[in-house]
Amino acid sequence: MGGGRPVPALLAAPGPTTTRTAPVPAAARPAADAGWAPVAPAAVAERTPAGVQEAVVDCLVTHHPRLPRDRMGHRLNDAGRWLIAEAVADLHGVRLSPRELARDEHRRWSVPELGLTASVAHCAAYSTVALVSGQTVGVDLQDHRDRPFAMQWLGALLGRPDGEPATMRDFAECEALIKASHIRKETFAGVRLPDWRPGWRPTNVGYLVRSADLGDGLQLALATDAPARVRWWWQPDPAAQPVRTATPTLEPAA
Repeated sequence: MGGGRPVPALLAAPGPTTTRTAPVPAAARPAADAGWAPVAPAAVAERTPAGVQEAVVDCLVTHHPRLPRDRMGHRLNDAGRWLIAEAVADLHGVRLSPRELARDEHRRWSVPELGLTASVAHCAAYSTVALVSGQTVGVDLQDHRDRPFAMQWLGALLGRPDGEPATMRDFAECEALIKASHIRKETFAGVRLPDWRPGWRPTNVGYLVRSADLGDGLQLALATDAPARVRWWWQPDPAAQPVRTATPTLEPAA
């Protein structure tokens, strides 16, 4: 299950001195991007019991003319670190060097200074970063390349009947689940994905998954260990200010 998986972090080269900037107030950000329209029905409201503080996953999708490269033009092996650091700066107003990010024994990213956990994926000309406080998160992007053997194998692993192959949505959800959890590819047998519907769906291993078709042949999936509201953000290029969207999409309004 490679596809949109981030490249494993290598030893980070010494970075610049960390710069702190004031957090960007939520009220200063646009409530939605009028130039972008959803490609799916409006999200189903997810209610939180009275007195319980609702967790929020910020999920940023960015279009890249090119992913970061070194002076020789080669794509950086630690692009995942760079993408998370940029998302933290864009959404939280705090500039960190990539080496200030951490990974635990399950290879899950975190931003210790802000008490955030993070996940990252990049596929084709797009990346996505998910950030949340107080729980784990995994995110994945997959495109619709022809992978018949991989889909057949994954379908069998998920217990699909009569040799039914997995879908690209399944593929993305499995990758997001691995990134959010203690589960690895080697221990994935027995995991079952619930039938698709909008919003979070509980799996049989104590985590929740959700997914969406972004358009342009891309599937995005999220996984976490507790319910949370999702705030979707769209960034047409890395230099642009992220804007809120009702649902994740790459399609411009007609």
